[in-house]
Amino acid sequence: MSSLPVGFPAPTPHGIIEVKQYPAYRSGTYTYEGNLREATGYAFNPLFRHISSNNIAMTTPVEARYPIETIDQPVQSGKAKVSFLYNNSGISPQQISPDIQVEDHPPMLVVSLGLQGAYGYESYQGHIAKLKEWLANHPEYAIAGQPREFLYDSPYTPAPLKRREVQIPIRSI
Repeated sequence: MSSLPVGFPAPTPHGIIEVKQYPAYRSGTYTYEGNLREATGYAFNPLFRHISSNNIAMTTPVEARYPIETIDQPVQSGKAKVSFLYNNSGISPQQISPDIQVEDHPPMLVVSLGLQGAYGYESYQGHIAKLKEWLANHPEYAIAGQPREFLYDSPYTPAPLKRREVQIPIRSI
C-alpha cells in the first residue's frame, strides 16, 4: 500500500462503522459523467498521467465522490469526481491538463464503513443504506456533503483482499 496523505487516519476495519476526522488535503481530480459504475476505471489513466508528468508520488486512497442523490435513491448515471490525493497540501503541479482540476478540500468529519472485498459501484447503495441507518440512530449528526468511497489497494491486489471505505460527510447538530 502507498502512503496516506499527511494526517489521514488509518483505514476503517472491515464491517466497522466509525466517525473520523480528516485534515485539509489537496488532490488532482477528474470529473466523470455517465454510468457511475465506470467512473473510477475511466478516471484512472488521466489521473495517473497527471501525477506521473508532475513527479507526484502515488498515495492511497483513491477518492470517488458521488452525487448527493445517491444517499436517498439508487442512481446509476450522473457526475462523479475521482481524485488522486497528494501527500500534502504544499504540492503544486506545474503541468495540469485541461481534464484535471487541482482541488483543495477543507477538514471533514465523516461517518465511515470499512469494507474488504472486490471493488464495485454495484454494492455502494447497500453500504450507503447501512450508514443512513447508523445516522438514524445517531441524531446528533446530520449529513453535510457528497458521499464518497476511498479505494486503498491497487488493481493487482486480489479482489478478496481489497480494502475500501464508504463515507458520508457529517456535522454535529
